[in-house]
Amino acid sequence: MTGPVMGKLEWKPAAEVPELLAAPVRDALGELPAYAAAIDAELADTAAFCAEYDVPMAASANCVVVLGKRGGEASYAAVLVLATDRADVNGVIRKHLGVRKISFAAQDDAVGSTGMEYGGITPIGLPADWPVLIDEAVVQAGPVVIGSGIRGSKILIEGTELAKLPTATVLDLAQH
Repeated sequence: MTGPVMGKLEWKPAAEVPELLAAPVRDALGELPAYAAAIDAELADTAAFCAEYDVPMAASANCVVVLGKRGGEASYAAVLVLATDRADVNGVIRKHLGVRKISFAAQDDAVGSTGMEYGGITPIGLPADWPVLIDEAVVQAGPVVIGSGIRGSKILIEGTELAKLPTATVLDLAQH
């Protein structure tokens, strides 16, 4: 069975192609109506992926891991915005998380903490105590392409489904 059409990819129900998902993503996917497609791992970065596979940037969402610090305490969060936008990390996100300092997590920390490959990190399957901040434009975008936890594939899912993730909060996160 094949899935919906998005770009030049063969989408299959994610549950039918577990090899295309990182273990934490596979474990967390549950009944989410998501599709997965194999890609060239060298083309996992958004601009190259969209160009090669004919996926609009406005239908692709990037997940970044941030590290906030306040009073000697550090905490991670995930931020999901459309590829056409930039997240307001030092404004909206820092204030929402209630931290004094915030930065993008170091690559090794992001990979070690998520169990996912850098360049494939996705909001599905993150540690249970991490806030997942999703830009409202992602939720309104309809079907969006996100990471699968590995660089060799992508997930296609409705933005509204991402808003239902257990620790998700939908906010206006993009810099305008």
